[in-house]
Amino acid sequence: MESQVLLNSFYYTWIVIPLLIFLARVVDVTIETVRNIFIIKGFKYIVAFIGFIEVLIWLLALQQIMKNLNNPACFIAYAAGVSTGNFIGIWITEKLSLGLVEIKLITQKDPSDLMDELSQTRCRLSRLEAEGAQGSHTILFSVMPRRSMESALKRIKAFDPRAFYTVEDIQTTGHRWPAASKTESKHQAVLAPFRWEKAAPVFSEETV
Repeated sequence: MESQVLLNSFYYTWIVIPLLIFLARVVDVTIETVRNIFIIKGFKYIVAFIGFIEVLIWLLALQQIMKNLNNPACFIAYAAGVSTGNFIGIWITEKLSLGLVEIKLITQKDPSDLMDELSQTRCRLSRLEAEGAQGSHTILFSVMPRRSMESALKRIKAFDPRAFYTVEDIQTTGHRWPAASKTESKHQAVLAPFRWEKAAPVFSEETV
């Protein structure tokens, strides 16, 4: 009798149930956001596992919604959980720093010192001398683990605040690249083909 009274109480209907729905959707959408990143990165086994957990939590939240269709607090909690879950999911993926990125840098300064600094942060670089509308400039191509990106960008901005650069996510790497050895990390093996050069041929802007 007491349990039935509790289930029909104002506190349970308007606070406990909406709160549970909110928390379920936060966890569900957070997992979904992280799962989408894992799909892009190709972690198929992890994706399969967390996909099962995600759907299970979603069904539990949906069950409570269907039982409380006349309770607007549940709908608000559901929507708020989706928004919060997206935010937390993106924050987690940023902290995980998965995969590799490529930074392309165009500068009119001599980048030798910058290349020496970047080579100490697990970066591999290629250097290309080119000619453009504003004269000669240097193009740097750098591939690095995502976790090293912020440090590299700070070094680039300190080196040349006016330098133009782009950052691109790398989804797939060439199959000809050597596999990691027992003493070499996966990222180091992927980056092995990149060796920055002291000298490089000059190309026109159209060719580049």
